[in-house]
Amino acid sequence: MTLAETIHARLAALADPARAPGMQAYMKSTMPYLGVAATPLRQACKALFAKLSFDDAEQWRNEVLAVWRGARFREERYAAIELTGLRQARPFQRIEALPMYEEMIVTGAWWDYVDAIAAHRLWAILQKDRPAMRQAMLAWAVDADLWKRRSAILCQLNAKAETDLDLLRACIAPSIGSREFFLRKAIGWALRHHARTDPAEVLRYVEAHPELSGLSRREALKHLGASDKLAGTANAPL
Repeated sequence: MTLAETIHARLAALADPARAPGMQAYMKSTMPYLGVAATPLRQACKALFAKLSFDDAEQWRNEVLAVWRGARFREERYAAIELTGLRQARPFQRIEALPMYEEMIVTGAWWDYVDAIAAHRLWAILQKDRPAMRQAMLAWAVDADLWKRRSAILCQLNAKAETDLDLLRACIAPSIGSREFFLRKAIGWALRHHARTDPAEVLRYVEAHPELSGLSRREALKHLGASDKLAGTANAPL
């Protein structure tokens, strides 16, 4: 059996068909579910992938895309995302993998897929190939596809002190006035995460950008104390 067939067989064995309609409805998905919850899915993937090895990055990308493209159930695409995060694949998280992730983001076109890829896989590439990835994210930030724009905003979600503030500002700016929920939410989420590392910078940014939507502003300030929210700031904005 191919890896895609093996994944399907394992997930089908874990499926609870009674759960599937509710999962599909919750995610507003046109693709059906088997009815496998997140924890057993990750456990199954961990066991299935433990002994996998790849001759090179191209073989790994081909396997990931075979699972992704051949998926008939949403959990199979979750498994493809798990496959991208293998320890064995860490050396392959380079700019050459970006077209694969772009396909998954554009064809997946929903937050459950996109956010996992953006926050973890795109960040891994940015760490290793910063100049090329930085240019790619600046281009994605102005792309017509909202999921690429969201991905650019979220690509440093876990960067903490390594956050490239110029890149964060540049990825937010094209969408700052958007009425699209998923972009407004992403902006607030990215700022909220950075506030864990440098709340003063986020406060300055929010105060300097009254054009931020109410949603973005609330998300950005969500975990800051009331006194911090009201504090005046005189320095340059984020």
